[in-house]
Amino acid sequence: MKFASWNVNGLRAAVRKGFFETFAQLDADIFAVQETKMKEEQKDFSFPGYHEFWNSALKPGYSGTLILARRKPLAVMRGFAGEEDDEGRVITLEYDDFFFVNTYSPNSGEGLKRLPFRMDFETRFHRHLQELDAKKPVILTGDLNVAHEEIDLKNPQNNRKNAGFTDEERERFTELLGKGFTDTFRALHPTKVQYTWWTYRFNARKRNAGWRIDYFVVSERLMEKVVESRIHDDIHGSDHCPVTLEIEL
Repeated sequence: MKFASWNVNGLRAAVRKGFFETFAQLDADIFAVQETKMKEEQKDFSFPGYHEFWNSALKPGYSGTLILARRKPLAVMRGFAGEEDDEGRVITLEYDDFFFVNTYSPNSGEGLKRLPFRMDFETRFHRHLQELDAKKPVILTGDLNVAHEEIDLKNPQNNRKNAGFTDEERERFTELLGKGFTDTFRALHPTKVQYTWWTYRFNARKRNAGWRIDYFVVSERLMEKVVESRIHDDIHGSDHCPVTLEIEL
């Protein structure tokens, strides 16, 4: 199976910038989208051959996730069991042999004003993943808004206390991996320098001054079935690029 994930920074804007060409090019069985910034009823486009699962934020033009799947899942969960997901950050699909989870993790923000909210989200989200993993293997994807190691961003020394590279955020990602999960790209490419996000400022993308904050993470027991984990940094249309995972399921 092939999975794809892309933070499009506004789906309607991405459509105007060639989203459907990329969607066809990647030809994924399941395609996860983050930061849709819209509600399903606002769309004037469709995805023939795919089931659509939306989780939109209550706040207009903010956050939001979407999963497009060729095969209908057994069940769909938005957010966490028994909890509200007002910002539309998590969707989980259940299939016979695995769970597929799409998330758009909160950004800690300027001055780290949302870091406490982010840490609370991480606590609940990790609990959710562990509960799923106890039942069947998990494939997690999305914009996790953290560069885990120094290799994962261009200027680590200048970003020590900035959102996405704080000790707290990095430690939480390390904790997740310690709970039986694997960062597929880094496991397959331990020394490869490649990024998934570039600020629109300072000609960052042209200079490749980026961060790797978009991931495919899987339950450790699935790693033996992973064929490839790729970053498609040649694809434009957002401040992020798509990532893909190929796995024998």
